[in-house]
This record gives sequence, structure tokens and C-alpha cells, in this order.
Amino acid sequence: MSAAVANRLRAISHLAARLDAPLANETRFGIGGPAAALCDAYDAESLLEALTFLRDSEVPHIVIGGGTNLVVADDGFDGVVVRYSGSAIKRNGDALEAEAGAILQGVVDTSIRLGLEGLQTMTGIPGHLGGAVYGNAGAYGHSIQELVDEVRFVAEDGMRIFRHSDCEFRYRESIFKRRKDWIITSARLRFRPAEPAGLKKVADEIRTIRDAKYPPTMKCAGSIFKNVFFKDAPAAAQADIPSKLVRDGKVPSAWFLEQAGVKGLRRGDIQVATYHANLIYNAGAGTAHDLCGLIGELKARVRERFGIEVEEEVQYIGPKPSVFP
Repeated sequence: MSAAVANRLRAISHLAARLDAPLANETRFGIGGPAAALCDAYDAESLLEALTFLRDSEVPHIVIGGGTNLVVADDGFDGVVVRYSGSAIKRNGDALEAEAGAILQGVVDTSIRLGLEGLQTMTGIPGHLGGAVYGNAGAYGHSIQELVDEVRFVAEDGMRIFRHSDCEFRYRESIFKRRKDWIITSARLRFRPAEPAGLKKVADEIRTIRDAKYPPTMKCAGSIFKNVFFKDAPAAAQADIPSKLVRDGKVPSAWFLEQAGVKGLRRGDIQVATYHANLIYNAGAGTAHDLCGLIGELKARVRERFGIEVEEEVQYIGPKPSVFP
């Protein structure tokens, strides 16, 4: 990256720029090479200024959140990685106004402490609020779309606001996932009043289960694949699926993966958990090449066994290695 680009980024108020920044440090997998620059924008104006400059200058760039679901190429990204890092959380009646850079667990804990019901089932989900809205994160039969009242974001023409109906939420999807040039800066979440003690009890029970499945120190992104809609499965596969597994019209991807015999599979230091077929983790010095290769093998096994194409929840930065079958 040229000195002129670096100097221009460093001149933006409320923005911190680091050159040749290791991206492995910014992801849960702990994998990936460096970015030419990593920029943290601390308010919406600095984010808009940086993105406008990068776009107008035709500098390769990408925006990330907390790095929970990122697979970064071993060679890194020869461009600028931008992250919105404003993290304020404020109460507004029965709502919370939270910036996209707020840690999701912090938003969960704040809602519980204030007796606001709705996020307690998402305790233990890593990442930032912006990423949770972007990917419509959820757990235990609930998703964040149930709470979203309003989303503020940066678009090419400046700051914009969407109401819930504009966000086009679907299972693990939103309009922001399809329009990656629209960058979430904050969201207003609306809750129901409840007793904090009851909310905390639910959250503590879920946290115990989640920490056993996904230990906080484990280098993983949680579930690798989205669950499968029953209606999208071929008739032969539908006949094999136990009816008790179908919830809200979806079947856990882990069931298909387990039937395909993937538990314990390993490539280098990248391994499928022996106790959960939809969990891949970095057991040491794993690489993106091995991770993508193992993901590709799992997809191929399910495809061959059931005729189903399971879809990753993870997102990729840099070119994916050509190891997918």
C-alpha cells in the first residue's frame, strides 16, 4: 500500500490505522496472513470518510466485525480491512441503542441486568452486535431479528436508517449480508420487561451448555454450517430424517454430517470435533488451506450421501484455496 494512502487514512479523525496487520489475531480460528492495513473507525463519520476515500481511490478494501466467522487466507489480504469499533450501549425505555462494535455478550449482559427480555438465549455467542444483525444470529429457537426495531448504516450516499421490515431478515440472513457495501453502525433493539433473576438463570444454564460444547479457549467459529430446511432436502433424504429432529422446518446440519461419518476427521491441525460433527477447530498451527480443504470434504460427503449442499456460516477473506471438490 502506498505511503499516500496510509497518510490519508491516518489523517481521518477518530480512526486508527495499523499497517501490515496480522489478521490471525482478529479471528476466532487464529488463522490467516496480514492485511496491508487494518483501520478501526470509532464513529460513523470517520467510517463514511474512510470508505468514501477507499472507494474513490479504487483501493481494495473489506469491512469486518468481530472476526468470529472469518476464514482469512494464508496469504492475507492485499488491501485495507476496515472495522467499525464504536461500542456504546444506551437504554431508551424498553429499548437498547447499541453501536455495531459493541461485544454481543456485553449487550446480552446489559439487557439481563436491566430486566429486558429477549437476548438471554444468545448468551455465549461470540462477536459484535453488528455481525449478529448482519447474519441474523440466533440460538435456542430465537434470532436477533425478533428484537431489531431500527438499524443505522453507512451507504454510498451517506448515513441511512432502516426499520425492521426493510432489513429483509431470513434464517441467518439479512439485506446487509447481500449488500456488503452497506455497513451497520448501530441498532435499536426493543425488549419486553422481565425479572432480571429469571433472565440470568436462563442465560447461566445456556452458558454452561455452550461452554461445554464450544470452550471459550477453543479456536473455532461455532457451527460451521447452517441448518438445512427440511423442504429443500431431496425426497430420499426426507425419508431418512427422524421427525423429532425437524424444528421450525429445519434439520441440524450436524445430523447429516454425522451420518456421513465426519466426526474426528483431520487435516493438519484442523479437526472436526469427536463429539459434534458441525464443529471444526484449530488444534494448533492450522492453516486456511487445511481448513478450506476439510470444509470441502465435509460438503462433498454430505452431497454424496444425501444430495444436499450444506452452506457455510463462515465468511472468507482473500481467495479460497482451490481445494473444494
